Amino acid sequence: MEFLKQNPGIRMILIAVSFVIAIFLVVTGWQMTGQMAGLIKMIVGVAFLLVALKIYNINFEDPKKKK
Repeated sequence: MEFLKQNPGIRMILIAVSFVIAIFLVVTGWQMTGQMAGLIKMIVGVAFLLVALKIYNINFEDPKKKK
């Protein structure tokens, strides 16, 4: 995680790629109405959105709260 704090360009690229993949998965899953595969695609898309949010928040973590 220290690597991503020190390299904001790479962090932004990872966020953008994760966001684009997430939106793609959610939209294509939404088009598969009534199928279990569509629901699974949307859940994976939401997981990618959470990954993008986690990468974004790396910069704002409190260094004193290390576990």
